[in-house]
Amino acid sequence: MFNLLPIIATIVDKVSSIIDQTVEDKDLANKIKAEIKLTLLTKEYDLIQKEIEAKRDIIVAEATGQSWIQRNWRPITMLVFVYIIAHNFIISPLLSLDQLPIPPDMWDLLKLGMGGYIIGRSAEKIVPEVVKVMKGKEKG
Repeated sequence: MFNLLPIIATIVDKVSSIIDQTVEDKDLANKIKAEIKLTLLTKEYDLIQKEIEAKRDIIVAEATGQSWIQRNWRPITMLVFVYIIAHNFIISPLLSLDQLPIPPDMWDLLKLGMGGYIIGRSAEKIVPEVVKVMKGKEKG
């Protein structure tokens, strides 16, 4: 997914500057800026949530598929990667074996496989908390 947070930050900075220049009441200006931030973060959260749900649906469809290979290709791929890493950094140094070549694309897939899960789960837990905090500040 395309990360919109830098774009949102830029927009908020520009809009905040305009609000500071045009709204004389600083409390009102801060309230308006907080509402804009909350709205944009909520939209970003909704997009992240939809992406996570789409990925979940794909994984569920694979896990419940008819074919054994359809259900198990992701775990098998990750286990092969784990073996290669264990071989290169644990087994080969202990037994003086040659290391297996690790192409850059494999690292990218490993990062995607592990990072996608970890980041997805983290975003799923953190973003709602950020929205709650922002809503609490808006009310206060």
